[in-house]
Amino acid sequence: MEASFLTKQVPNPNEPKWRSTLSVAMPLNLSYIPIGLACGVLLHAAGFNTILTGLVSIFIFSGGAQFMIASMLTINAPLLSIVLMLFFLELRYALLGSSLSKYLIGTSERFKLIFAVSMNDENYAVNYLKFATDKKWTPREALMVEHYSLLFWTVSNIIGSLVGSALKIDLTVVHFALTALFLYMIIMQVKNRLTIFIGLIAAVLAVFFLVLTKSTLGLVISTLISSFIGFALEHYLRNKKPASHLLYKVSSPGSKEAAVEEESDEN
Repeated sequence: MEASFLTKQVPNPNEPKWRSTLSVAMPLNLSYIPIGLACGVLLHAAGFNTILTGLVSIFIFSGGAQFMIASMLTINAPLLSIVLMLFFLELRYALLGSSLSKYLIGTSERFKLIFAVSMNDENYAVNYLKFATDKKWTPREALMVEHYSLLFWTVSNIIGSLVGSALKIDLTVVHFALTALFLYMIIMQVKNRLTIFIGLIAAVLAVFFLVLTKSTLGLVISTLISSFIGFALEHYLRNKKPASHLLYKVSSPGSKEAAVEEESDEN
């Protein structure tokens, strides 16, 4: 019996696609439940009713973006600042989507549109790993993973909103939780010393432009400037000084990229 757990499981050819795909997506789906509940509670505290929370979950489908909306609304940020911050925050999906485009060759434009609007960071990681390690993984199965994760996320957000309507949430706690969340998101993005350096530049610029503009538009300005500085500096170092200490990697061996490479080598 122990040997059966140690051996690699062979997919059952008679198992329906929806069930086998659900088993692939289930770890991600389960991880969404506590985060989705918290997001729903925070969105309700920021002024969203249950219906609006459900709509935001479906049409934005990004935990980081939804937490940012809640954060900026609680400090009465202007709508323009929120829209601009959302635009630049979600712009990364253009790069993520382009890395999956080679696996979607042969699908219709309508399919690609639905696939694009259903993608987020986590289901992208699941699908990228499956495409890289499983030659039988199809775009339709990848889309099912996206829709399963969207379903669990939306339902969790709605339940969180209902819980939030029955509880009185202290906005001071909301500010603390959101700050901790974004610090965690920053740490998870650290790949090398250059990332840390640009992060420090972004922090200094954010404080400077917030004081200068006396508005959250200072965050947008600092984000743009630090992004351009990071892009230009990385391009220069990789082409002119590839041995620079700033390019030394600091990611752990258990990162997603390492997992993909190890799985690819095994296959």
